[in-house]
Amino acid sequence: MERLIFIIAGILIGAAITIVFVRNMAPKMMIVESKSQYDFEETMIKLQEAVDQKGWKTPHVHNLQATMAKFDYDVRKVKVMEVCKPDIAQLILSKDDERIASTLMPCRISVYEKSDGSVYISRLNSVKMGGLFGGIIKQAMDVAGNESEQIIQSVIIKK
Repeated sequence: MERLIFIIAGILIGAAITIVFVRNMAPKMMIVESKSQYDFEETMIKLQEAVDQKGWKTPHVHNLQATMAKFDYDVRKVKVMEVCKPDIAQLILSKDDERIASTLMPCRISVYEKSDGSVYISRLNSVKMGGLFGGIIKQAMDVAGNESEQIIQSVIIKK
């Protein structure tokens, strides 16, 4: 009986530790933030140049500062670039079972200014996210994640 209580207690403690770990680490693993070496406008220009150089497309740029101003909110500069590489996107969009991942498309790169004036870039960790799906989605997100990181490397401060 004592052994059974010990085993159950071990399982409960292990589960609690796992929950705390996942709750604290998952956001840091799924969303990546890096500091830009440029001001806001230059970061946007350099990112767009890198997107074009890599053969990617920018279907839209959301100006969230302007959008929030329409609702009488004053926020610091923030733009979200939608970037896409059609030959990668078609791997997911051309198959019925993989279309579920379309909610993650196109890739988004957020550029924003913090209160100290520093500019940051954040993005979804597509490689880790793709690993949760496996198969074609993983393959496509591995390529998209790695290529978008190469694009972002052109503006961030290397640690």
